[in-house]
Amino acid sequence: MNRRPIGVFDSGVGGLTVVHELMRQLPHEALIYFGDTARVPYGNKSPDTVRRYSREILDILLGRDVKLVVVACNTASAHALEELERYAPVPVEGVVRPGARAAVAATRSKNIGVIGTAGTMRSGAYDRAIKAVDPAARVTQRDCPLFVPFVEEGWLDHPATKLVAHEYLDPLRKDGIDTLVLGCTHYPLLKPLLGEVMGPDVRLIDSAEETAAAVSRELARSTLHAPDDAQGRVHFVVSDAPGQFEKVGAAFLGERVRDVETMALGEARG
Repeated sequence: MNRRPIGVFDSGVGGLTVVHELMRQLPHEALIYFGDTARVPYGNKSPDTVRRYSREILDILLGRDVKLVVVACNTASAHALEELERYAPVPVEGVVRPGARAAVAATRSKNIGVIGTAGTMRSGAYDRAIKAVDPAARVTQRDCPLFVPFVEEGWLDHPATKLVAHEYLDPLRKDGIDTLVLGCTHYPLLKPLLGEVMGPDVRLIDSAEETAAAVSRELARSTLHAPDDAQGRVHFVVSDAPGQFEKVGAAFLGERVRDVETMALGEARG
């Protein structure tokens, strides 16, 4: 048993969907969440820059004595996970591999769709991860850049969001996919709308849910679970704009975000 916190980081607020699932599945665990709100988004940054940012945040979390680190950012998972795994003295879990494993387990036709930001789709990380589990899988990717601002605006069931969703997803539906991976941590908030657009025969894979389950398995394997009498809590740290983080973050977390610490770092320093 281990009462030390789990560290979670993302380029902004999207990783709070992972935090929400960790709180639901692992209610006794303490969490530290770092949102790099000064340098969001990561999707338009070079892989080297994403790796540098990720290593910097990892060092901060390790300095807070975390027992495990969750890279709750698809772009950082795509570009930096392997380097972080080599460097970190604690287990590191990303969001790509759990989603890939769940997609392969769910598909009946081996015809899998993946949606995400342009940076994540360019990396090919999901394609590689899915085919590492099942080389016979057929993967069709589509970047959906407008979904993130729609989610942060709270337009979860807005007619404009539905119109754009059809524009992005109709080609995937016509292509015959039976499984769709939500390859961005913002997208779980759109699950009802995406499910409506894709229809009942397409299984939606929520990487946040799958990542939290993978973390639970790793804690059990490493005997790092907190004891049952531990009180789960979350401490939030951002690199800029804590007020905006609190406002937008409430939609992702499903409850009010309080007492956000601000820590300027790297290029975030003014």
